[in-house]
Amino acid sequence: MTDHAAFRGLGIAFRHLSAAILLTALASISGPVIGWSNANASPTAANKTESTNQSAEKQITGKKPGETADHSKFEILQQDFKSGPEVTKACLSCHTEAATQVHDSIHWKWEYDNEKTGQKLGKRYVINAFCGNVASNEARCTSCHAGYGWKDMRENPPSAPEAVDCLVCHADTQYYKKFPTKAGLPVTEPTMFGGKPFKVSNLIEAAQSVSLPQRDNCGSCHYYGGGGDGVKHGDIDSSLDNPSVDLDVHMAADGGNMACSACHSGSGHVWPGSRYDMDAKPQARDEEGKKLPSFAMRRMNETASCESCHTDAPHQGKTLEAIKLNNHTDTVACQTCHIPEFARGGVATKMLWDWSTAGKLKDGKPFAIKDDKGHPSYDSKKGDFIYEENVQPTYSWFNGKVNYVTDEDRLDTTQPVVLNALGGSAEDENARIWPFKLMHTKQPIDAENKKLVYMHLFGKDANAFWKNFDWAKAIQGGQDYMGKDYSGKFEFIETRMWWPITHMVAPANKAVQCDECHVKGGRLENIEGVYIPGRDDLPLISWLGYGLIILTILGVAIHTIFRFATRKQRNH
Repeated sequence: MTDHAAFRGLGIAFRHLSAAILLTALASISGPVIGWSNANASPTAANKTESTNQSAEKQITGKKPGETADHSKFEILQQDFKSGPEVTKACLSCHTEAATQVHDSIHWKWEYDNEKTGQKLGKRYVINAFCGNVASNEARCTSCHAGYGWKDMRENPPSAPEAVDCLVCHADTQYYKKFPTKAGLPVTEPTMFGGKPFKVSNLIEAAQSVSLPQRDNCGSCHYYGGGGDGVKHGDIDSSLDNPSVDLDVHMAADGGNMACSACHSGSGHVWPGSRYDMDAKPQARDEEGKKLPSFAMRRMNETASCESCHTDAPHQGKTLEAIKLNNHTDTVACQTCHIPEFARGGVATKMLWDWSTAGKLKDGKPFAIKDDKGHPSYDSKKGDFIYEENVQPTYSWFNGKVNYVTDEDRLDTTQPVVLNALGGSAEDENARIWPFKLMHTKQPIDAENKKLVYMHLFGKDANAFWKNFDWAKAIQGGQDYMGKDYSGKFEFIETRMWWPITHMVAPANKAVQCDECHVKGGRLENIEGVYIPGRDDLPLISWLGYGLIILTILGVAIHTIFRFATRKQRNH
């Protein structure tokens, strides 16, 4: 443990001791005995509100409620639209700057220049631990692009204003859905997909239904990242369309009834909260230590955060419990206590993906297997999986900086390769303890160059893995497509990816309890560089604590005796 970490740990320990001193002082002044809160007591609610029945059709967004236009009455939206771009052209006749704004967003570019690390990131460039890469698989992957017709990652997205897809974010989802393999376009005539009829979009109804984005608009892509419901994130899946209060206090209809943009509240079609640009410890006070108002905090931090509404002292009241819990916010992220498990809405999340076993056939045909809970456990196209529900997060120090492995980095394969290494430690004043989903994957690399490779999975050509089930051809095809050197030899290695957990916020009475962390073998067992009372043994600190507790008891006893003695004198 470094000197800085030791001081930070001792600081936490002495805050516990100060609380004991405060007890002694309060006991001497007020007379009544004030005891430590039970370790199993629920943390005080942060900004607790009464449950209301907010079953209104529209969820609360980042703007004040109350729309000023009924789009069903606009004559230009009552025409017989034949395609998505036709609808966009009609939208732009009023919303003249919308396409220009969208064209400048990460949702459109799929790229992000990280000023903290100097890396160029985004779906366009990053090779991840799920489906690997977008490049060479565009028609399948760009079904989640906020536009129409992007078919080649080697080129910029279409520049035409009408290539923007207004409906995917703004239309009622009962009328509109992108087709999985048409580069973002919907279908307006009966079409089969996977042997089943695919939903036909009603462009007229969709155009007239537009409003501020609701959760199912955002979720139509974000729920299904990685190739299926809840596969990638763990804390974002279709259960959030209509969650109970126990699943998410902010999104439940009888809780906050919030749309995604209530927290990811941006303007000009730019939304804060990307995992590429996170504040692990948002600035909540000015230089003089005064609390910043929400609007100022959002302007200074430019990210979605708990603090932007709840401040850095969210536990109300002057009780010892509230004081102690507020002391934690310097080193512990809100999510660490208030999201006890993820994937707890009835939708399992993928925790392990082994691509090395993909390609097995039965009687020359691909097949799939499900586990005893009905979750996929093997698919010829994708390999072996492990899905889990109600997963306890993995905890780590995090300062908001993430370094990604790119296709140019030479890998050390003597141990699992972390594709997005987290910044932060106990010594870092900008780091806090955060909850994560830690994804385990086995994926291919160039066996000689020791670099990540592009997997060409989707397509009708001879190299596509989902057509020929031949890894040699699929990897060669992906590397050739991107113009990357390839030795012609591949191997599979273990990789890891960290995914921050920020959704599925539980009610205060179901938050993580004190004795789940302040105990040996608890949730924070692997957190290094800091002293955690109950988990760690520092004899001097422990004996000082015991001594102060004894002094507290003695102080109360002496004070009680003194009061009884002086009461008799006063009576005489």
